[in-house]
Amino acid sequence: METNRQKKIAGVLQKDLADVLQHAAQDGMKGIIISVTKVLVTSDLSNAKVYISVFPQDKRDLILKGLHENTATIRYEMAKRTKEQLRRMPELFFYMDDSLDYIENIDNALKGKQENPIKNPDILDQRKKR
Repeated sequence: METNRQKKIAGVLQKDLADVLQHAAQDGMKGIIISVTKVLVTSDLSNAKVYISVFPQDKRDLILKGLHENTATIRYEMAKRTKEQLRRMPELFFYMDDSLDYIENIDNALKGKQENPIKNPDILDQRKKR
C-alpha cells in the first residue's frame, strides 16, 4: 500500500518531470507531446517508475530511447528543482504507458473497425500487472 509520503513525492515528481520533459520537447522535438501519466515511488523512496505517453505514437521508441540515454541529466535537473522538498532524488526508470492504446483498440473493435473482442477475447493483448 502506498503511503501519503510516497503519494506526495510521486505528485511532486510528476509535476516537475512534466515541466522538464515539455521544455526538452520544445527545444528539440517540434510537434511532439510528452505526458507523464503516472509516477510510482518505492516505499524506501529510492526508485521512481515514471510512465509516459507520447504523441504522435510513431515517435515512442525514439523518445523512450532518448529518456533512457539522458536519465542522469534529467535526474540532475529534477534534483535542482526538488532540493527544497527532497533530500535525495530517487533513481528514475521510464516506461511507456500503453493504456490509451488499449482503450483505443477496444473502442475500434466495438465500433466494428476490428474483430469484436466480445466474440473472440483471444484477439486482445494480455495486459501484464505491474
